[in-house]
Amino acid sequence: MKVVILAGGKGTRISEESKIRPKPMVEIGGKPILWHIMKHYSYYGFDDFVVCCGYKGYMIKDYFIHYYMRNNNIKFELQNDGQYLFEQNTEPWKVTLVDTGLETLTAGRVLNVRDYLGEEPFMLTYGDGVSDIDILALLEFHKKMGKVITISTIQPEGRFGALKLDQDLDQVVGFKEKARTDQAWVNMGFMVMEPSILSYLGEGDAMLEAGPFEKLAADGEMAAYRHDGFWSPMDNIHDRDYLEKLWDMGKAPWKHQYSRKIK
Repeated sequence: MKVVILAGGKGTRISEESKIRPKPMVEIGGKPILWHIMKHYSYYGFDDFVVCCGYKGYMIKDYFIHYYMRNNNIKFELQNDGQYLFEQNTEPWKVTLVDTGLETLTAGRVLNVRDYLGEEPFMLTYGDGVSDIDILALLEFHKKMGKVITISTIQPEGRFGALKLDQDLDQVVGFKEKARTDQAWVNMGFMVMEPSILSYLGEGDAMLEAGPFEKLAADGEMAAYRHDGFWSPMDNIHDRDYLEKLWDMGKAPWKHQYSRKIK
């Protein structure tokens, strides 16, 4: 099953980084967040990726062109015509990089890679969020529900305390930490889709979360897989620093020991 990763946006909310690189190439622990996402899918046995490039997409292409050189030890034999040998340490990935346009919205990016998807179900995610979600459990849930699309949902951890005010709203009478159960359910972005999703995308001139997803929900064709573990997007510098801190402390929930699960 192919995994489609949306990696073409401009990342304006993290402009400190995105002015020099596409957001999926912002590094956590010395590796692009795109690599972390792919590593997570690969842990569950999904190694065939289609990356929707756009803004500064040449940097993503350059990364994979030189991936072998960057991630292997190299021995140069300078007296043997300058040849070099690799100590192989790489991934079992197939990576298709597709230029889906600079200004293209997310529905259009999916349409622009349809020729690479075949007639099978596929997975879709955003190139800027990490999680410890069980991909195999998500897929099994999708099969059981029999819908066109399954999205993964979570109640994110509350970031702000909640105040209790009196009837006149001018005096604080209580305070509590905002619990996770107080939050609305949100789309984490780890999704499974049937090929028929393409008929909902129209001309591709909309964000997925707007017209296409609203129509799918109205038709009763959208299932919701609930996840109560870890998830964090990387929307801004604060998010990047938070993820970096987790990685440096050895407490990154999405990090695996890379002993692959069996599908």
